[in-house]
Amino acid sequence: MSDNPEPLITADSLRAEATTGIIGYRLRRAQLNVFQKFLAVFEDLRLRPAEYSVLVLIADNPGRKQTEIAEVLGIKRANFVTLVHGLEERGLVERSSSLQDKRANALHLTGTGQEFLANARAMHEAMEADLVARLGGQGARDRLLALLDRLT
Repeated sequence: MSDNPEPLITADSLRAEATTGIIGYRLRRAQLNVFQKFLAVFEDLRLRPAEYSVLVLIADNPGRKQTEIAEVLGIKRANFVTLVHGLEERGLVERSSSLQDKRANALHLTGTGQEFLANARAMHEAMEADLVARLGGQGARDRLLALLDRLT
């Protein structure tokens, strides 16, 4: 038996460079962090990131077809229908027949949806400002977005 026993492995000695140095891993960790912050900020509104994105796109593009909004966000049709149905049940979104294609649904915010989104946008702007500050300012934000665009 040796006088020098094997050292105990502690959390401090855990080697993680092989994982933490992977771009996808770091992107996923950053995404989880931002989503957790989003969920905390919007807990009282019961609003998830995908729902917020849908509301913003509908507000900025009233009357566009469900399929167009879903495609921009990369949401599968079945999942998008469920998401819109939930927003519709909350009185935030309404569907009507598209003027261009009567078989398709056009999306609009209701009056309640417009008020709800105005409040949510103000909250999101504050959250975004905090994230930009953590990145080191607008220039760093712009560089990050440009780098992310290279991956898409």
